[in-house]
Order: sequence, then structure tokens, then C-alpha cells
Amino acid sequence: MRILIANDGISDVGGVQAYLEAVIAALEARGHALAFAYCSDSGTSEAGGVFRRLPRFHLAGSNPGTPLDEVRRWSPDVCYSHNMHDLEIESGLGAIAPVVKFMHGYFGTCISGLKMHAFPRPVACDRTFGPSCAALFLPRRCGRLSPLALVGGWRWARAQRSAFDAYAAMVVASEHMRREYVRHGCEATRVHVNALFPTCAGDAGVSAAPGDPHVVFLGRMTTLKGGDLLIRAVDRARSRLGRSIRLTMIGDGPQRPGWEALAGRLRVPCTFTGWVSGADRWTLVRDGSLIALPSLWPEPFGLVGLEAGALGVPAVAMDVGGICQWLTDGVNGVAVAPPATDIRFGDALASLLGDPARLSALRAGAHRIAREMTLAAHVDRLEPILQTSSKAMILTEASFFSAV
Repeated sequence: MRILIANDGISDVGGVQAYLEAVIAALEARGHALAFAYCSDSGTSEAGGVFRRLPRFHLAGSNPGTPLDEVRRWSPDVCYSHNMHDLEIESGLGAIAPVVKFMHGYFGTCISGLKMHAFPRPVACDRTFGPSCAALFLPRRCGRLSPLALVGGWRWARAQRSAFDAYAAMVVASEHMRREYVRHGCEATRVHVNALFPTCAGDAGVSAAPGDPHVVFLGRMTTLKGGDLLIRAVDRARSRLGRSIRLTMIGDGPQRPGWEALAGRLRVPCTFTGWVSGADRWTLVRDGSLIALPSLWPEPFGLVGLEAGALGVPAVAMDVGGICQWLTDGVNGVAVAPPATDIRFGDALASLLGDPARLSALRAGAHRIAREMTLAAHVDRLEPILQTSSKAMILTEASFFSAV
């Protein structure tokens, strides 16, 4: 097949970019011809190297018709689209080839994409997108406290939702996300679950847990990730165990100063590393007894837990969103039932860290599950979706635009 990969950026850094790099290499190895379409480029030379060796089309600009003509001449059989914010450009691609859309987040089902209320307390939202979401956005602090953010987010989410029927197929990473899109009107047979895979390199097997309890967090430090809950939970767990627990917080974000201050007040031994890249990041994770995912929002998948599992590190995670797609309680970690509280999470930490035999078994289970959820298995499921979609009727540009 001739597959056009579409994504907003060519030099972004993050999970979608790592996913695309791995999938592109795997599809090329299977003999498919690939090209890359994008809208923005920061010019960072160390980012986007895999994409730059492909035929590529810069779609944004004052004359968008010209690059779309170039895409048409390349003649893709199917377009595999990802984080494309400009839906008119995506519509133009849909007039050239059938579009398979990977929904990496709550696109078209939430104004902010967070699927969470922040006021009066952080809580996940299970509301179906509609006018009531606009009414609640500011009072419930569903996103930035800005009327402009409300109006812009509402218009974009409404446009994205109206485009659902224009896609030949939609791909999501978890059954939770499939249910989300089906209840928003997508035909169930057109929404495909294709679980993600670890992107961390290497397989050094399962090492023994460190002698002293060590909890690791990895992620962007925002309210929805629950870092303050984790710090309080570690404080509770050490009280129950009667021994110190080391906490390493890898990442950065707006909540970091507050989390640092909280750890200091509670005297929790905590190291904040900032963002760490490459092998150094995975070395820090491998040194942990377990990885913690205290998420308050419904994670679409929670890939970091599966990646830790590839290193033989089990997870203790809130059982929210798509977490259960890879986490089986008692097999590769511990699933903590909501609602999210430091007491529930702290008791789960103490129970596991105080039981070396159980911790050892979960480390082996985490490694085994991660080895089963491979890139090869992901592409095995992806290929027939792309192949079937490539035979779908191509919409005229006018009909695609009318969907948006």
C-alpha cells in the first residue's frame, strides 16, 4: 500500500511522535510505501529524523492547494491521520484518499479534551458532548478559565465531531475510548481498538526489586496527573509500613513547585528530576520498586505503565479510563478503584511494598504482559484496517467539507 501519514507537526516531541516513528519503521519493513504530511515544523534538527527521510508535504501556508496537489500526484491508497488540528486540511486529504483517524485523545467529545472537571474538586466527566458542556465549562473549570478558550474549544470540538462520519475508520487504543466514540454517535463497526506497545528500547529482563522501597512517577506535572495525591499517599504508606519510602518524580509542569513544597512539608524523601530523555529516563524507572499512575482524569491508555512493565516494573494505578487495557489487577500491578484518594492509593502502595514475594511476582507479570503487547502485534492489527479502508469510497471535497 501507499500510506500517507498525517500529523500536525514533523518535529514535535512526545508520545504521538514516538508512536509514529516506530509504526513508520515497521510499515516500511513490511514493504509499504510511506509519505508524511504535516502543518508545522520547529526546525529542530534532532526531532523528526524518521519523517524527514520520507517524501513529505508541508500542508499549511498561504496557498494550501499546491501541497494538496502534490499529495494527489503521490497518489496514496489511504491516509493514516493523527493529531491534525486544521480540519479543513484534513478534509482536503480526505478528498484524495480514504482517511483512517487515530483518536489519541478525547477529540470531538470534550471542549478541553481533558474530560474532567476541576471545581469544586477534580473529578472525571462522563458527560456526552453537547450544549450543556458549554454551560458548565467555566463554572466547573473544565479547561482554561477563559471565554475565548471556551468559544474556540467548542467550535473545534463540534467540527471534529461532525467529521466522524467522514472517516473510513477510526482507531483508538482502548475499549474505554471505543465506548466513548460509540456513545458519541460513531458506528461501532468502524471504531477499532488497537492497543499500544512499549516504545522504550531494549529488553534486559526482570531485575530484582531494590532493597529499599522506591516509587517512581513519570509524566507531565499537571493537576489531572494526581502528583499531590501521590505524595500524600507515599506519606500514608510509610506510616503504615513504619519505614521510609523514596519517591522520584520525573517530568515537569505547572504543578511542580506546589508538589515540591508539599513533599517538603510532609518530609517525604522526594527527588524531582525534571524532564529526562532517552536511556537515562528508563534507567530511573528501572530503579523503582513500582511506577505510580495516580491519575485523576480518565487516561485514554496510560502508556507509561506499560513501558515500565517492559522494564520489569509493575504499576499501581487508579483504575480510570483505558488503564485496564494493559493493567490486570494482581497480574502486572495493582488497580486502585476510584474515587481517587490518598488513603486508597497509599494503602495500595503499602500493601505491595510490604510484600516482597507479591512484588516479585508482579514484576515478572509486568514484564510478561509488556512483551505480549508488541509493535509487531499492533501493526498486525493495523494493516487490515488500512487495507480495508483503502478500498472505501473517496469522498468528494465538497461532501467531506460538508461533514466538517
